[in-house]
Amino acid sequence: MSDRSPLPPVRLSSEPELARDALATPLLSRAAKLARWAGPGTRVDAGGGLVDEQLPAAAEALGLSGNDAAASASEAWRVALDTGLVEITDEEAGTVASGDGLGLLAGSPHDVLTVWRGALETVLADASVPDLEDLVDAMEEGGTVDLSSLDWDPEREAEFLDGVLGNLYLLTVGEDGPGEGPVPLPALAASMIVPSDMGEPTNDVLEQVSDAMMRLDDQFRLLEPVGLVEYRPVDEELMADAEEEPSAPDDEMDVARYGMVRLTPLGRYGLRSRLLEAGFEAPAVGDLADKGADALLDGTAHFPPAAAQAETEQWLARREALDAARELLAAARGGDARAPLRRLRCQQALSLVGAQAEPALREVLGDAELGGLARVWLTEQGAADVPAPSEEMVFWLTVDTLAAQLAAEGNSTELQALVEGLARQHSGFFAAAWRVNHPATADVLEAMGRLHPDKKVAKEARKAAFKARSAHGG
Repeated sequence: MSDRSPLPPVRLSSEPELARDALATPLLSRAAKLARWAGPGTRVDAGGGLVDEQLPAAAEALGLSGNDAAASASEAWRVALDTGLVEITDEEAGTVASGDGLGLLAGSPHDVLTVWRGALETVLADASVPDLEDLVDAMEEGGTVDLSSLDWDPEREAEFLDGVLGNLYLLTVGEDGPGEGPVPLPALAASMIVPSDMGEPTNDVLEQVSDAMMRLDDQFRLLEPVGLVEYRPVDEELMADAEEEPSAPDDEMDVARYGMVRLTPLGRYGLRSRLLEAGFEAPAVGDLADKGADALLDGTAHFPPAAAQAETEQWLARREALDAARELLAAARGGDARAPLRRLRCQQALSLVGAQAEPALREVLGDAELGGLARVWLTEQGAADVPAPSEEMVFWLTVDTLAAQLAAEGNSTELQALVEGLARQHSGFFAAAWRVNHPATADVLEAMGRLHPDKKVAKEARKAAFKARSAHGG
């Protein structure tokens, strides 16, 4: 994810809920148990890991058994050490004691999440390292590892995993993705490999997608115990076929057998924290609730509809309805380039306020910028005695609305349909529209010329845009 444009807003659980989730994750709960289990007799090696002789007792303390028990205990210990749940008291003797991090787990939700984020970073670093079998295969005589034989670049691997998680975040928080539902592993792998402008992927590209799926299968198995994701692994029967490497799924086959991954509420929080630290603009619903109406209208300008409504509902919940309506209307004024979209968001926000906002709308009926908006709102509410707008106000509101839609959606099919409808319903629209004293008049008419499929109508629009620029000096 190299694009630094604002990301869609994410809906986060509360910090207390997230902290409870963090404490319940298998990895952090095991790390905390080992920190409490460790004592004066606990010994570590030069790297801080538990010596082999201690691993059976550590596994027993965690209630683990089986072939993977020692490895799981070792991993939990490493997390305990990295997050400060334990600390080395004597490097020469290899002795340890409880660390300050253990106290944080009994502290505030923020403290708990700080420790959890540390655990997450440890696991993410581990997930970018080749698996043990590959390391053994690359082992040279003398016990050193020939990294060149692995075709492994630590920075490249970390960037790949960050990119995958960034795409998973986008799919989760974006309104066009599956939301909180699972994402098929092949689709996630393809999002990193297949160019967006490629039609039918080549065999070489499909092989790369298959390789990426296998890497991600290993990585998501590591990331599930820390609570970042819920993961359904690739079906082992598929790996048994095709020389232990699954091919890309056939449309007729059950795609879930190729792995399904879902970002958890804790995962959404963790990835957003990492994105913010990396310099991305990653808003969360509720960020604007205690800010002014100007911040709300500008901040939600390019939010997807459902997120904009959720943010506005939180903002309104903290205010008296009539005061909120007046504040919104005041913030919607202006002749700058962002003003039409502010007014559109204002109108949408006022629809959530309801009838209590009526006095505020009646106060602006004579306002050149807000009078048309007020009449539309009052009419939609079924209010009585709504004065008819002047022709000048109707045209001004039309240009303002088109400018807002253009800013919000660009040259969308919805805007094209709106343009076609206007030209069809008002035969003399362009003859009058160029005279409208609105800062966006010429830009709107140019856009209508681009969007209208009828060449004759499009030419009329372009001529009107030229007149508007000449008349208004734009």
